[in-house]
Parts: sequence; structure tokens; C-alpha cells
Amino acid sequence: MPTGKGGENLTDLADRYGSDKGSTKHRYTELYHMLFHPYRQRKITFLEMGLLIGGPEHGNDPDRETNDCPSIRMWLEYFPKAEIHGLDVSDFSWFEHERFTFHRCDMDKRENIADAMEDMGVAPTIAIDDASHASHHQQNAFLEVFPRLESGGLYVIEDLRWQPDTYEQPGITKTAALFRSWLDDRTFQHSDPVVAAEFNKLSEDISGCIVEPVRFQKKRKDQVVVIHKK
Repeated sequence: MPTGKGGENLTDLADRYGSDKGSTKHRYTELYHMLFHPYRQRKITFLEMGLLIGGPEHGNDPDRETNDCPSIRMWLEYFPKAEIHGLDVSDFSWFEHERFTFHRCDMDKRENIADAMEDMGVAPTIAIDDASHASHHQQNAFLEVFPRLESGGLYVIEDLRWQPDTYEQPGITKTAALFRSWLDDRTFQHSDPVVAAEFNKLSEDISGCIVEPVRFQKKRKDQVVVIHKK
């Protein structure tokens, strides 16, 4: 189909590569195309956490055999000048591209996330968390990655409505509720006061935040949050 001056639409790329971010499931790419298109021809650094559905969050072994990287292939085409980094608890080192670097990381341990960011050696312009979706994993990642994000960059957390039984900790504040509390009164409220304090220290670096519901239908559960860094 015609691509037009701006290149192929991100949703079309997602559908072609088999990513669940496209029209067949989540429709995230409708939002992402609007947000990311201004970055498309820039030499940015892009980070995606979580590279293929079916990992330990679904009860499978972290050492599972992996055989595809649909969203990474999508991003490499969408951002032709970007350096793409992927982070996952499973091994994707077999996927080779001159603009792609893989980092293996267990998001249960914040030090592992910090080490992966040190290995990157450069501030991400855009970061997407599509990893386990466990609340504390999402929050661990934000606390380690957002401070390292480029000024003016975007941080995205997907699948806020679902947390896996294999990882989710009882009593922890859900990530959607955490960001809703910031939207309501510019204060992060969390069941763990230490985590709340860490998030509130980062509040001054947040210039804006949007929370979108499932398939952009306002009566449905929160699904994706986008945070802009000053």
C-alpha cells in the first residue's frame, strides 16, 4: 500500500510483523504513531523491555527457546536511523542487526536493570516497558530507567490492566493507580512509603502524563501510560 511522505504507518508495520501492538489486539500503535512520528528520522536511542510474549509471566522457563522479535523488527524499520536496544529475562542474543543491541536482565532485581542501563552507555530517547507487567517490575524499571531518559524523552508502560499471578506481590499498589494518584494531585501514593518517596523525588522531572484505557474506550480499564520528561 502507499506509504506517503511520512513512511509506512506504524500500525501497518505491526500487523505485517505480527506484533500485538497493532490492530489485531491492543492498538497501541495508533497512539505511538502520533507520539513517535516526530522522532522517526532522528538518530535516537530506543529501548524496549520485553521482546516476545510467553515468558515467565505465563509460567514458562526464563531459558525458553525464543525465535522471533516482532516489535524489534517493527521498530528497526519505523526508526531507520535509531539505535534500538532490547531488554528481556530470556535470551534474544541470536537476533543480530547492526542497529540492535540485546541486554539480558531480570527485572525482579533493580541492580540488574541498573547494570543493563550502564551497558547501554547512552540515554534512551524513548523507552517502552512491555516486560512481565508485574507492578513491582514496572516500578523497578521506571525508577532505574526514567532518571536516565533523555530530556524531552518519552517513557511508556503497557498492559496496566493485567498483572501475572506468577510475579505479582500481594498488597503492592498497582502502577495504574500510582500514576493516577500523580495525575490527581501531583503526589505519588504507594503502599510502600520508600517507593512513594523515590517516585516523588522524580516528580519534578515529569512535565506531563497521560493514561489511556483499553482500546482507547474510556469506560474500560487503564491500559497504557505515557510520561514525558522535562
